[in-house]
Amino acid sequence: MSASKKPSEYEPVIGLEIHVQLKTCSKMFCGCRVEFGAPPNTRVCPVCLGLPGALPVVNEQAIELAVLAALALNCEVHQRSVFARKNYFYPDLPKGYQITQYDRPLAADGWMGMPEEEGQGGGRIRIRRLHVEEDSGKSLHDRFPGETAIDLNRAGVPLAEIVTEPDLKSPAQARAFLGRLRQTLEYLGVSDCNMEEGSLRVDANVSVRPAGSDELATKTEVKNMNSFSQLERALEYEAARHVADLVSGRSIEHQTMLWDPVRNEARPMRGKEEVHDYRYFPEPDIPTLDLSRKASSRAAERLPELPWEKVQRFAVQYGLSAYDAEVLSATRELADYFEAVAQNVSDPKRASNWVMVEVLAVANELGVSVAKLGLEAERLAELIGLVSAGTLSHGLGKRVLRGMVRSGKSADEVMEQDDLRKVSDGAQLEDWVAGTLAENPREVERYCGGEEKLLAFFIGQVMRKSQGKADPDRLREVLKEALGAAN
Repeated sequence: MSASKKPSEYEPVIGLEIHVQLKTCSKMFCGCRVEFGAPPNTRVCPVCLGLPGALPVVNEQAIELAVLAALALNCEVHQRSVFARKNYFYPDLPKGYQITQYDRPLAADGWMGMPEEEGQGGGRIRIRRLHVEEDSGKSLHDRFPGETAIDLNRAGVPLAEIVTEPDLKSPAQARAFLGRLRQTLEYLGVSDCNMEEGSLRVDANVSVRPAGSDELATKTEVKNMNSFSQLERALEYEAARHVADLVSGRSIEHQTMLWDPVRNEARPMRGKEEVHDYRYFPEPDIPTLDLSRKASSRAAERLPELPWEKVQRFAVQYGLSAYDAEVLSATRELADYFEAVAQNVSDPKRASNWVMVEVLAVANELGVSVAKLGLEAERLAELIGLVSAGTLSHGLGKRVLRGMVRSGKSADEVMEQDDLRKVSDGAQLEDWVAGTLAENPREVERYCGGEEKLLAFFIGQVMRKSQGKADPDRLREVLKEALGAAN
């Protein structure tokens, strides 16, 4: 590759290796419980510790989840696949090898579409392979001063590894792809994809080449990225380093880099292993995995409506904007909740506004998901109906909503308990208006002098005095009459 080129004449080439923890109760090859945060080395047995004589048994649910993910990613699911031993020595790998799949993986040759509106280029990102394997343990460097401790609870946890082709053209596109993939996997129920707990881990391979070229240059692999923003920053850093080295005439070494999120830099971790270094051979204790066609058919029947499909349907069926449809389809539980509300109200747009704005605001305030608010869709629909019918103002409806979440009671019960019905009684409105005008003589004088925009000020003052109970439409009439009389 020429060293005479300018930095702007290079483009990055990125491929991702994504490790997804499958959402099972037990480990990949034994019955040990999968439990994040359990005391160290308490979820282990002879199988996941690799003790002599212990034999692995494949977790059927893990295979079903992996097949589901493969189908959603348009992969060809192989009827026959083979487990292999990947040999390497590391403190948290108790057996001295990892049971994985190599030359005969569960699935291959898939793709995931990326929309043009991402702003990073659309089209298909090809999936080279999807295979299942077991996780290693975890090295702990902060438990004892100057020492490294080993927790093997994670050893044997089931993973699906998804490997893309080097089709990603920028760090931003890599981040967008990973976000779309995570949303898909969460919709499927394949994984919770919690990066903080290690349920979704990403290694990125990056190289640079002259813009427009088809050649693949020497790559480096970046590890230790536990957030989308870190992934993007690490790829930007490493691509820029490659370009700077090439422009300066230095060569790129094929090595594994460790991302340091504190210093925002990647540093060499070790020389990159080649395939022959792992000495793969078929796992002698596990027979060939033979999937029946019925198993694949059952998995295909379980495929839910995927997020981008739901966005399109919401726009057509409920008349939502693309933005609203995307917000409401962000998670499967939120989409299901919105639909349950929409099917119980006369105007789906009102349902979308209440769920997107008011319900999500309360959920964010409490730091919980919508599903954990305890607010049934039918009860929210009843509240929306009361506001639509004029029984409640929107402001009172928001207060009733919070009362419903707090107490678990219906809208009618909260309204009765907190006396939150809208007030349209003329005498009461006149009393509030008279008090407000008496408290704001200068503003009354300015209004009478032609500053009619102050009507909004008076409405706000009366609403505050009435604690939001005044009927806004009736209040406007009473205010205009009182101000006209004052003039």
